[in-house]
Amino acid sequence: MQRIFKLKQRNTDVKTEFIAGFTTFMTMAYVLAVVPSILSKTGMPKESLFTSVVLMCMFSTFLMGVYANLPFALAPGIGLCAFFTYTVVLGMGYSWQTALTAVFLEGIIFIFLTVTNLRTAIAKAIPENLKRAISVGIGLFIAFIGLQNAHIVVKNPNVLVQLGDLTNPEAFLGLLGIIITGALLFFKIKGALLLGILITAVLGIPLGVTRLEGFQFLSLPFSSSSVFFKFDFSNIWSGDFLIIMLTFLSIDLFDTIGTLIGISTKARLEERFEESISFKRGLLVDAISTTLGAILGVSTVTAYIESASGVTEGGRTGLTSVFTAFFFSLALFFSSLFLLIPLAAITPALVLVGLFMLTAIKEIDFEDYTEGLPAFLTIMFMPLTFSIVNGIIIGVLSYVFLKLLSGKRREVPIPTFLIALFFIVKLIIGF
Repeated sequence: MQRIFKLKQRNTDVKTEFIAGFTTFMTMAYVLAVVPSILSKTGMPKESLFTSVVLMCMFSTFLMGVYANLPFALAPGIGLCAFFTYTVVLGMGYSWQTALTAVFLEGIIFIFLTVTNLRTAIAKAIPENLKRAISVGIGLFIAFIGLQNAHIVVKNPNVLVQLGDLTNPEAFLGLLGIIITGALLFFKIKGALLLGILITAVLGIPLGVTRLEGFQFLSLPFSSSSVFFKFDFSNIWSGDFLIIMLTFLSIDLFDTIGTLIGISTKARLEERFEESISFKRGLLVDAISTTLGAILGVSTVTAYIESASGVTEGGRTGLTSVFTAFFFSLALFFSSLFLLIPLAAITPALVLVGLFMLTAIKEIDFEDYTEGLPAFLTIMFMPLTFSIVNGIIIGVLSYVFLKLLSGKRREVPIPTFLIALFFIVKLIIGF
């Protein structure tokens, strides 16, 4: 272990890494309930999705530990799951097989960008304030989905949306779960999101929202064959498909870079971490995991900011990730527990993940209107048009035009101009 993980050099030991790995798992385990629930709305079998999600969490996190020697856990990203389901499949009308194809090709491109070091040029193409705005917009989008799932927010033919009937058992349960989970977070309870989901689900039993028919505490893993290697390449030459693929790529790329740098800084792993072998290997693991995840039938896999919880407990090496992967493997035998959880009990996690992502708004420069207005438009267009892509298109275009009209053309990189030109062509031609 010393040779592989360099425990002494990073001032840690096996016991500390074990505790850190368990803490990370407890903080992240909510994804086992949330991700299958979101993706299953595309028509994919929820049971198969659960197995695929667990396998990808287990494999990708283990690989991050033994290859990159980093205390980071990976799983399908919640925001990207929402984009996959609500924008690509339900919004644009593509099949989930086509969406998986976009994720698969995005992963291959990400691998190429990682091994050739072209990721830096792409990262510079999206302005920093827009990157933060994308994160915030996705957070609001996720929270909005959560409120809809519990019927706290419902459709209205005259004003589009309105407050639902809070005496409805699902709406009442969702609001109660948000309050309970918020209290758990306030008291810094480990695994607050997971515990919030479980407590809310239990409270849903007397309300008739959580149904226990056929429930077994322990169960054998479900087969993932119904979602394994299910690709559809018939739409890969369309303009929409290209935008979908690039959106997956850009969100994954920037989210992973931000997570790796942010948590490594907290852990004080290495000087100039962005130039280290561990950083490059971490990006490569993320890219490989996305590609394999698509083969197994799940949306884009990415490093999770919740890994910071394990770092806070002293995790400093890849051994933390290995232990986290081990706990994920045990979850395979508790599928019945996770799959009975109703959407209303998932609402607290989605709303609070939205809150976590909203914190990036503090770093947006709103004093400069050529920066602040595009960021604001990006944030607003995502939930209001129910599309992450729309937010990115409006944000990039408004950024470029404002910079040109303000005499700040030099602040816009050439790749950003090219992206804006592509978006203009898309809007005009409608491909």
